[in-house]
Amino acid sequence: MRNLVYIFLGGGFGSIMRFLISNYTHKLWNINSFPMGTFVVNISGCFLIGILSAYFLKVDNSLKYLLITGLCGGYTTFSTFSAENFSLWQNGNYGILILYALLSLIIGVSMVFTGFQIVRN
Repeated sequence: MRNLVYIFLGGGFGSIMRFLISNYTHKLWNINSFPMGTFVVNISGCFLIGILSAYFLKVDNSLKYLLITGLCGGYTTFSTFSAENFSLWQNGNYGILILYALLSLIIGVSMVFTGFQIVRN
């Protein structure tokens, strides 16, 4: 039951962080129709989950439910990412769609790797 409470609390906090960071980023960097807010949240979320995953391989405790499952699960926005890609496709913004999807995937995986390596080493 404690782990479920951790997930609940982390998910709520992560969702609030996602909302605030995404909105602030979008206001700061409004680049055509490129969804910069979600992009920044996804990339930073990938980095964070890399760091936390590496840490909790060394130190296995219940905080992984709060921070990985809850916080990162509430913070990252793959469903929003998918909906935005669909919208870009519907609006005929194929170049932005391809750029956004490829950058998110390539940089996201790279950030998970980098975060993991920083903690592992």
